[in-house]
Amino acid sequence: MLFFITGVWPLVHIYSFMVISGPKNEIWLVRTVGLLITSISLGLLSSAIMKKVDVPVIIIAFGSALSLLFVDLFYVYKNVIAKTYLGDAFVEVLILISWLIIFLRLKR
Repeated sequence: MLFFITGVWPLVHIYSFMVISGPKNEIWLVRTVGLLITSISLGLLSSAIMKKVDVPVIIIAFGSALSLLFVDLFYVYKNVIAKTYLGDAFVEVLILISWLIIFLRLKR
């Protein structure tokens, strides 16, 4: 659900998104990433609703969370994005831990 909110927010109201995340020069890029995150979230939500979690879903979920975590940490470190993205990084870590637990349970 957090992925969905993260993805939809800049699509629905870019200005409130920028109040929290900082100013953006490339609005089209923010919206493109929003669309991609929304698409990923819809796939993950449908998998949860159908109660069908398999390895490809876990790879997409884990890979996207890990990618967003890397981007958050790297670009905060480089002072390219606001430090508020560290909050997003923390949530990504929680998501990664959750998917790791799901994967380990499925492996049994």
